[in-house]
Amino acid sequence: MADKDELDLRQDNPGRAWYVIHTYSGYENKVKANLERLIHTAGMEKMIFNVVVPVEDEVEIRDDGQKKIVPRKVFPGYVLVDMIVDERSWYVVRNTTGVTGFVGSEKHPIPLTEAEAARILKPLEAAKAPELHVQVGDVIRIKSGVFENYTGKISEIDEEKARLKVLVDDTPIDLDYSQVEEI
Repeated sequence: MADKDELDLRQDNPGRAWYVIHTYSGYENKVKANLERLIHTAGMEKMIFNVVVPVEDEVEIRDDGQKKIVPRKVFPGYVLVDMIVDERSWYVVRNTTGVTGFVGSEKHPIPLTEAEAARILKPLEAAKAPELHVQVGDVIRIKSGVFENYTGKISEIDEEKARLKVLVDDTPIDLDYSQVEEI
């Protein structure tokens, strides 16, 4: 869950932990956006560090047989907040539009243990697109799919979607970052 920098921050802030807040179902992303906006306007950057709506990609097969990857909330109705709880930070989070409360008692939220936080956040980090340090014109090796073990030249890079267009024997192929490796 936490890299070395994250662990150092936790040691510098002994009260820092992940907390779970309950939201109206379907409002998780709105709560995240509202809370992130409030963090800046209320100057809470030193008390509230991160807001996460845990999602995982799920493959959905449409009526026409096409596969579509859609994000699915892992815990509908819940948002994770990395914070130090004091009266002011508790008040900011608790009174954010869409938040119904913290998990735990009303006045004393219960933090996740490091093991619980790691179990929830580790798959989210692993699901992030792998980083590739390539440019248009570079040659890569395809490591999965129909063209496995072929090499090709990159003709386009879409960083936002983590996809590449690769020319294999003058045939353009659309690939995900996870399907290729640098040579």
